[in-house]
Amino acid sequence: MPRPHCPRKIARTTALECAQKKRCCAQETVILTLDQAEALRLADIEGLYQEAAARAMGISRQTFGRILDSAHRIVTDAVLNNKTIVIAGGIYTIKEEQTMHSKIAVPTKNGSVDAHFGHCEYFTVFEIGSGTIASEKRIESPNGCGCKSDIASKLAQDGVTLMLAGNIGDGAIRVLKAHGIEVVRGASGTVRSVVEQWIAGTLKDSGETCHEHGEHECTH
Repeated sequence: MPRPHCPRKIARTTALECAQKKRCCAQETVILTLDQAEALRLADIEGLYQEAAARAMGISRQTFGRILDSAHRIVTDAVLNNKTIVIAGGIYTIKEEQTMHSKIAVPTKNGSVDAHFGHCEYFTVFEIGSGTIASEKRIESPNGCGCKSDIASKLAQDGVTLMLAGNIGDGAIRVLKAHGIEVVRGASGTVRSVVEQWIAGTLKDSGETCHEHGEHECTH
């Protein structure tokens, strides 16, 4: 007997926008389910790696891969054979919008935000609960350039979804984002104080990108 399907979590905007899609004049139609549409959005628009996208949908990476492959086939068939795509149905549930990240990482040196993400001493990971810091732990920084290491994967596997950084380059931001980790730049001070500032809503992204290292870690 086959196992019951686990509802796939999709963003509320996906359901609302897809419900408003209209048919064009093509003669044939193909069905793209809402969970397939969400898989396409996460992988092809947001640029998430499959592991991060699977976490966002609350399913395994293997299941996400199957959904994405089937979605690509449907879209390709529609594009090449002039078919209308109707987005409807599927096995899904509308996930609640997140108002607070549960785990936050901060590049650290001597208890303060390290101004150089790619060469920090270590990362302090804070767990947030009920709007306050519940716990903190240390994750060692890999040797070499941060944007070329596996630190983004390690942090993502630990449940980190937000990085509060000082200086950080575009390449590192892209790698972190691909693993489902948002980045806030321009943080300074003790690591605990910047997390408290973020919880209080007073820490905002500076929008400034590090270019100090030329073609090193900041531009990859």
